[in-house]
Amino acid sequence: MPVRSSLMLRRSRLIRNFKKVSMVLTIGSCKKESRTEMNEQLKTFVQVAESGSFSKAAEKLFISTTAVMKQMNLLEKQAGVPLFNRTNHGVRLTQAGSAFIKDAEFMLRYYRESLIRMHQAAQANRHMVRVGTSMLNPCKVLIDRWNEVSDQFPQFGINIVPFDDDAHTLPTTLRTLGQSFDIIAGPFLTDRLNDCYQMLALGSCRVCFAVSRHHRLASKKILAVQDLYGEKLAVVNGGESNAIQGICDFLVRNHPRIRIKDIPRLYDLDVFNRCEESNTVMLTLEAWADIHPSLSTILSDLDFSVPYGLLYPLHPSEEIRQFIEIIREMQQIPTHG
Repeated sequence: MPVRSSLMLRRSRLIRNFKKVSMVLTIGSCKKESRTEMNEQLKTFVQVAESGSFSKAAEKLFISTTAVMKQMNLLEKQAGVPLFNRTNHGVRLTQAGSAFIKDAEFMLRYYRESLIRMHQAAQANRHMVRVGTSMLNPCKVLIDRWNEVSDQFPQFGINIVPFDDDAHTLPTTLRTLGQSFDIIAGPFLTDRLNDCYQMLALGSCRVCFAVSRHHRLASKKILAVQDLYGEKLAVVNGGESNAIQGICDFLVRNHPRIRIKDIPRLYDLDVFNRCEESNTVMLTLEAWADIHPSLSTILSDLDFSVPYGLLYPLHPSEEIRQFIEIIREMQQIPTHG
């Protein structure tokens, strides 16, 4: 067989082998080592050809000269022909190497473009879950859990949507879940609106007391319930939370020396401002310890907590339903109904 025909045959065989690897990569069924081996060899081959030296190519690729030589020896073995003439002054392409360099550059470009198309295809089928977040309802508790399994579910992405902690607009925000965002993570304090959304419990928040840093109780690490005798205690329960009402009933029944002041509104930042300005003790949650810099949040010897979790629409989309089921399985919570 003539030399030129032999070179063309081997060149064609090498290109076919690379395309086979590329096809396997695209459908994601080859091992990680196989996906990267030929791509790295081609990158190294092109760099050696441009540099004219194994050592210079190694510097630009941030690998050792030995690693470069090993890759090129393997590539030549796979090709079945020498691709470089090696001299004391460097390396230069053989006739076969010169015939292959353009195809190697094309295959590298084809590989990169294939990856881009693959990621674009994945993004086209990706559903973005819109998660509402605010100071009193931060999404971190959900994001932390989701990050544990997100690699297993690439079809879902998270889009963070901020909203205001406003006692006047929050009821509308909750009633219209699914319009501006799909999920809110936070404490369950609006039982009177439970008919407007579904809930998935994730845990509980410990109940604490907030006082101004100038209050006589501010230096305490833990408050005994007797420390509150003679104090005015603001109880915010505009959402008609059963948990908050239970705490209030307990204090009224067992500790009448605490003066309970009902605040018939929802928690928002203005409530914390008023607590600081009036020097009043306020029932709060440990999760809100850093909301107001001029307030001290103090743990109590009372064993009370408020449930927290996810609020989502009564009639979620199929994608949101699937997302919730993933979180539910993480919690090992059985499905009801």
